Amino acid sequence: MGAYWSTGANRSKVIEIHSTKKWRVHYEESKGTDKLMVIDFSASWCGPCGYMEPIVKEFSTTYTDVVFFKIDVDELADVAKEFGVQAMPTFVFMKNGKEVDKLVGADREELERMIHKYRF
Repeated sequence: MGAYWSTGANRSKVIEIHSTKKWRVHYEESKGTDKLMVIDFSASWCGPCGYMEPIVKEFSTTYTDVVFFKIDVDELADVAKEFGVQAMPTFVFMKNGKEVDKLVGADREELERMIHKYRF
């Protein structure tokens, strides 16, 4: 498994995905762990996404037991479509390779609440 699934500093960073192939590798690896995976679907032109970006980075260093991913919907439209993303930002929560919940919108408190709810 990749280093971000084990112990180490890499767990506390947002992993930016820039190819469908790279996403598939991470997705397959996620099936073998019960760690919470939070996928931030955003776009460079999206104002609320820009607002949430430093918050997601902050959470990635606070909640080092959670793996955070960022996917640009314009860059990986196929992955966004696969998850039914229709508005940004959309946060998808996954465990063991399965979607457990979704949050649409720039809501710091709700994002943190959902991280707490699913991280253990």
